Amino acid sequence: MGAVRKLQYQSPPQNQDPQEKKAVKEVNFISLLITLAVGAIIWFIGAPEGLDPKAWHLFAIFVATIVGLIIKPLPMGGVAVLSIAAVILTGTLGTQEALSGFQNTTIWLIVIAFFISRGFIKTGLGNRVAYMFVKKFGKKTLGLSYALLVSDLILSPAMPSNTARGGGIIFPIIKSLSQTFGSDPEDGSERKIGSFLTKTAFQGNMITSAMFMTAMAANPLAATIAGEAGVAISWGGWALAALVPGLVSLIVIPLFIYKVYPPEVKETPAAAQIATQKLKEMGPLKKSEWSMISVFVLILGLWIFGSKINIDATTTALIGLSVLLLLSVLSWDDIKKEQGAWDTLVWFAALVMMASFLNTLGMIPWFSDLMGGAVSGMSWIMALGALALIYFYSHYFFASSTAHVSAMYAAFLAVAIAAGAPPMLTALILGFFGNLFGCLTHYGSGPAPVFFGSGYVSQNKWWSIGFAISVIHIIIWALVGGLWWKVLGLW
Repeated sequence: MGAVRKLQYQSPPQNQDPQEKKAVKEVNFISLLITLAVGAIIWFIGAPEGLDPKAWHLFAIFVATIVGLIIKPLPMGGVAVLSIAAVILTGTLGTQEALSGFQNTTIWLIVIAFFISRGFIKTGLGNRVAYMFVKKFGKKTLGLSYALLVSDLILSPAMPSNTARGGGIIFPIIKSLSQTFGSDPEDGSERKIGSFLTKTAFQGNMITSAMFMTAMAANPLAATIAGEAGVAISWGGWALAALVPGLVSLIVIPLFIYKVYPPEVKETPAAAQIATQKLKEMGPLKKSEWSMISVFVLILGLWIFGSKINIDATTTALIGLSVLLLLSVLSWDDIKKEQGAWDTLVWFAALVMMASFLNTLGMIPWFSDLMGGAVSGMSWIMALGALALIYFYSHYFFASSTAHVSAMYAAFLAVAIAAGAPPMLTALILGFFGNLFGCLTHYGSGPAPVFFGSGYVSQNKWWSIGFAISVIHIIIWALVGGLWWKVLGLW
């Protein structure tokens, strides 16, 4: 009995598994209560007249999910799992319907693209590409910034995590170069070169993310929502529409930052020397890098021309991943460890499922009719312009591009189309803005905390320059983009 009593009153073990501790700390119960309260309030308000109660209940869970993605009571995947469970337990949808998002081919496109992007990092090809451009164009600070942006642009079609692309490949190079030139926020020398490169690389990352459907995780979400509205956006169609305004933005934005936030160091011959040394240390292209280049060319070609031979974008991604596995560029362990991909699969499936059924149950058409009155009497150009501006600047209220696209894309698309705007043009503009609005704040996109957290740019400068850049983006994409889209026959 004594032994039993001793065990019964024994204190909890002190050497608790670190993973257990981490799991416990992942839950913020105050944020969780706020999230649940928002959903409950909307739920019990009751459905407006003329709307299916199930649509309203799904809307309540959807809004709670968006709040959860913003205030993060759990990681995004955890919030998504709770949302799927809530949809089933409340009887809003059946189990098969609630899990239908996992069958979406666009979701698997972005998940597989995450796996493929791991090859750029594992083989070192991503760093090699960046150093090659730094070596070639990095003798002046402005040229160095363009070299980094071109590197980002080349990698972006096959790297859907702009955080991994910007924060994992480009930013470490920027930090290394900045410290080489004696630019460090710790001693007040950030303006020498680090501030300029940091701000330019971040803003360039927002542009490259807008240029390809597979360059940022929320882009396929927008394409999927557009598809639910009857607007089928192809990979090539997105890239072609973004090509001209995207390249103009990539040229103009570094020049603008160079004028309003200039670096103290204008000449950087050492950068080219550093890149030369790094490339020398890396040696000639390895077999794995050649394999990665071959697969990249293959999938890029199939994404552009595959529709002519009935190979869709998701099948192309599967082909690319299969080849990388067969050539041992990637192992199955690499696939299992790609946490960002599996996390994306879960939250993406939940959001796509809810967006789809909000449309099916009549919530989106109902909201479209309601909002249609607000823009009635306007020409479609004025209506689309007003809606696009609201969509862009409402990003100040979002800490995630994905949350913003999930919350507003479908409704704004429906309202603009109802006002007479060309469906494909509207879907693409909102898709592009779903990346470009990340320029505004230091919390509005995945890469922002990485670049801002380095301390090279103050919050005041980040916001003021970001706002000015937002105006430039809108002018470029409205005027240059508008003319280009006219040539393409989008309006």
